[in-house]
Amino acid sequence: MKNFTVKKLPSLERLWEFIDSHFIFVAILPAVIIFLLFTIYPAIELVLMSGSSITFENAELIREPALEKNIVKFLDDWIFRKALVNTLIFVLLSTSIEMLFGFGLALAVNELVRGRGIVRTTMLLPILIPPVAIGSIWRLMYNSEFGVINAFLELFGIPAQQFLGSTSTALLSVVVVDIWHWTPLVFLILLAGLEALPEEVMEASSIDGATYNQKLRFIIIPLMWPALIVAFMFRSIVAFKVFDQIFLLTSGGPGTSTEVISLYVYKVFFQQNQLGYGALLALITIGIICSYLAVFAIAQRKFTGAK
Repeated sequence: MKNFTVKKLPSLERLWEFIDSHFIFVAILPAVIIFLLFTIYPAIELVLMSGSSITFENAELIREPALEKNIVKFLDDWIFRKALVNTLIFVLLSTSIEMLFGFGLALAVNELVRGRGIVRTTMLLPILIPPVAIGSIWRLMYNSEFGVINAFLELFGIPAQQFLGSTSTALLSVVVVDIWHWTPLVFLILLAGLEALPEEVMEASSIDGATYNQKLRFIIIPLMWPALIVAFMFRSIVAFKVFDQIFLLTSGGPGTSTEVISLYVYKVFFQQNQLGYGALLALITIGIICSYLAVFAIAQRKFTGAK
């Protein structure tokens, strides 16, 4: 019997050799294509839109140069400045309190001998609730007529409060919701950091007679800096982009007392149909976030001693 051998076509053989020698590049090529389509291209389009005035006539998009007009409008836009101030206040208050509560809860739970898993699982619940449900629940709780919070205050003779309807309490009320929602995430991050601390150092400090306050000040906090920085950075960035809670609870009101940047950009885009000016505001917002990240990276290197 004759032996038959299957010969590979030269073109296919060269193709397989190319894939084998450039496997890494071939493997990441789909991800690069998706990144270019859904990130780079929209970013370029956003830059082009920011210098234009966009209108629709007879189902056609009409784009006219209007960069100077958009810049002048931005310089006179007091609502954006108010939204920026509200956003910074929201980020500062919510993130600082969440870090404080989260670290305190992590320290307390880390001392538990039993039930740590149950507490950790229970703390996950606020994170798992959809934002729409959170907004609806807290809006009912804040209600001045039948809300549970006002009902509790009436037990102490305190009259019903317009938590979401007053310019003096609306932003703080939204901050409370954000603290309730995101403190568990900070808690989980910091608890993981505490559990990863070297036991030898803690045992050696106990043998040397260090008190708990001394351990906290000179051992725990210095060793927890990386986890604290990660938690603070993550929460502050997410807080800066807050939208759903304020949209569901106050829609930026009363007046502009709870107007934040993300909500205002949404209104300019989809309610006022100023696509060009909205693109400029979006670019400015991205620039603010990137500047914050740069400052934060410099501060992180300074405090952690990283090179």
